[in-house]
Amino acid sequence: MTALEWAVTRAERGETSQVQEAGPEDFRAAAERYLPEVRGYLDRIIMARDAEEGLDALLASGALTTMLPEVKAMVGFGDGEWRHKDVWKHTKQVVRQAVPRIEVRWAALLHDIGKIKTRTISPSGEVHFFGHAEVGARMFDKLDRRLPIFAPEPALKSAVRFLILHHLRASQYDASWTDSAVRRFAREMGDQLQGLLDLSRADITTKRPEKKRKGLRQICELGERVEKLRELDAQVPPLPSGIGDEIMRVFGIPPSRRVGELKKALEEAVEAGEVPPHECAEVYLAFMRENGGRFGI
Repeated sequence: MTALEWAVTRAERGETSQVQEAGPEDFRAAAERYLPEVRGYLDRIIMARDAEEGLDALLASGALTTMLPEVKAMVGFGDGEWRHKDVWKHTKQVVRQAVPRIEVRWAALLHDIGKIKTRTISPSGEVHFFGHAEVGARMFDKLDRRLPIFAPEPALKSAVRFLILHHLRASQYDASWTDSAVRRFAREMGDQLQGLLDLSRADITTKRPEKKRKGLRQICELGERVEKLRELDAQVPPLPSGIGDEIMRVFGIPPSRRVGELKKALEEAVEAGEVPPHECAEVYLAFMRENGGRFGI
């Protein structure tokens, strides 16, 4: 616990006192006896003014090796080899750049842990990390079972895992996305949308100014389109007025709960991008005819 306190001091005050180390047995015992306090120290480090210094202090103290081996594995991974950035240095920068919200900072620390297990080198020498977000989410599950520091806060645990799993989604955006695709993205991200956008901004660590500006503009544009579409949908419902009456008239359905169920299914199809919003009633009636089995008509 003294070693963890030392790491906190390095992160919060930048003091450069002699390294406080501890052995694996001590860190394991600390995690068993004082888990809430351990979590508190880790929170303070990643939320600190100099989180990078604090993370290096965790490494020097021996804490990462025992408590967060998934993070320790990133140290030196890619440092000058195989033409890809050092994952540990990148991760520390992402933590520092991330907005100081606890779920975003934890996701920043853990978002690339899956790269260790997914690196492949193509015959041409290109480096790939296919599926590292999905692998990282599964590694987070194992980490949580081994060191259940998020157990008292299931909502936080769920948010961190979600951000790890989806941390690449916003960077895949480009201006060619249709409004339906943007709506679908926003719906799938749900209440973690803002956290995802914040993590995506922090994940841009390129030293090339124009590339960085392009990445930030891309995420900004995505956020603005989501907001504009939300405002539009709040003002103008995606389905036309009177669509329920038209469903009853065309398909011979009497006023009933069934009409509401069909409207809901149609709204879900709009949200999924299967049919565009704000069209005339005949467009939606035709869609229902074409998918009669799905709508039960």
